[in-house]
Amino acid sequence: MPKKLLLICGSLNQTTMMHQISQSLPQYDCYFTPFYATGFLGLLQQWKLLEFSILGGNHFKSSMGYLTRNGLAIDFKGKQHIYDGVITCTDLLIQENIRGKRLILVQEGMTEPEDFFFALVKILKFPRFLANTAATGLSDAYDVFCVASQGYRNLFIRKGVKADKIVVTGIPNFDQIVLSLKSTFPQKGYVLVATSSIRETGKLDDRMQFLSQVKKLANGRKVIFKLHPNEKQDRAIREIRTLFPEEQIFTTGDINSMIANCEALITQTSSVVFYGLALGKEVHSYFDLKELEKLLPIQNNGKSASWIANIVDHIMRTPLRNLRHAGKRQRLIRQWQPLDG
Repeated sequence: MPKKLLLICGSLNQTTMMHQISQSLPQYDCYFTPFYATGFLGLLQQWKLLEFSILGGNHFKSSMGYLTRNGLAIDFKGKQHIYDGVITCTDLLIQENIRGKRLILVQEGMTEPEDFFFALVKILKFPRFLANTAATGLSDAYDVFCVASQGYRNLFIRKGVKADKIVVTGIPNFDQIVLSLKSTFPQKGYVLVATSSIRETGKLDDRMQFLSQVKKLANGRKVIFKLHPNEKQDRAIREIRTLFPEEQIFTTGDINSMIANCEALITQTSSVVFYGLALGKEVHSYFDLKELEKLLPIQNNGKSASWIANIVDHIMRTPLRNLRHAGKRQRLIRQWQPLDG
């Protein structure tokens, strides 16, 4: 009987990544779940008090919609089966029912800057989700962490992630950016503004100051806005209209196609900045661009999902005593490292 894998999704980006990885694991029974919480946070999710996060709202709807449309096996919260292994795109929460299982963490995209909340998590051991993606990797609850690039490997090690758990694989959705050049978006030669859901995750964001900066950077050029799917759209549109009364605002659509045809890309904390950099666009971001160039996910012609799946297969066939032994795991990871072979 095939072994069972639970793939934990979240945002649409995370969900499509999980699907791609599963397609290279036909020898396993793969089941999917939208992101979920257990314990007290599970109650808050049930009471719909976490709709601003991947535990609800648009993220949950998009994930469920994608899984349903693609006919994937759904096991919400992983309650129907006993799983041999788990793949997830975030360790900000480690659900009670997956602890102790073979666990593979896959980087979802860009990580946020290290701020006051990150210090609370790192030094005072506050819950990781308070620092959002800045705290990615700090749980140490996984067996292997698949990351986007050598630059990110160095970043995670600096933050305190164990080097012998990290494998540079690239990440699906960011490993063949050149394909975005085949755009179906009908317009060209504009400044594209990709906003972020910073406020929706409980952090401060001076949106009006950001919009004023957009006005300066655009310098009279045509501007198109693409809102983050988890933003409070009415508020965002109202704010934009104070300075941009006529410009187009998209709440849905393929942002990659929009980036392919833009002249300049202005972002806040969105991972789509990597698309702009890889395509050689004029890019503006809350992040330092030189640092982002070091972190840029490796471009491997779309091989990341199959590389990650190969590592998953190795992990599933490796005795736990070897997998959980630091020295033996380090030797195993050298063998699994896709960039070395």
